[in-house]
Amino acid sequence: MDRAVRARGRRPVSITRSELTGFALAGICAYAADLGLFLWLRSGLGWDPIGAKCLSFVAGCTVAYLGNAFGTYRGRRAGRRGYAVFLAVNIAGALVQLLCIAVSHYGLGFTSPRADTLSGAVLGMALATCLRFWGTRTLVFTRDGGDVPPQERTQHERRG
Repeated sequence: MDRAVRARGRRPVSITRSELTGFALAGICAYAADLGLFLWLRSGLGWDPIGAKCLSFVAGCTVAYLGNAFGTYRGRRAGRRGYAVFLAVNIAGALVQLLCIAVSHYGLGFTSPRADTLSGAVLGMALATCLRFWGTRTLVFTRDGGDVPPQERTQHERRG
């Protein structure tokens, strides 16, 4: 373990393959719900792109929370505060997506449903996913010292 990390009393960041896989699977399901609803509202019903994105966000956020709470991070605690923080992290992600749509649609004049989809559901989603992964793993689903799985403990921690 690095001395600087040890001096601050923190463990080095360790991301497991199962965590990435679980987060990705929950995210794929959330993305499908978000994109499907966005396309239906925007193209099928002719909604304004911002309104369509807001509603599709709520659907995607709910799917993501359930997938992460009951899948990826099922061994970690979230509680009431965790759900509120999860919503805040996802609202920040949604704002990133909305900003991408607003810049493209209103700033650059790309007003077609396809352009709205590319700016919000492709570029915006990619940027927002980075923010959501960081926030979900560090702010929402936290660990108490005793619930670190054995495969994530260093030899030093196992010895005592």
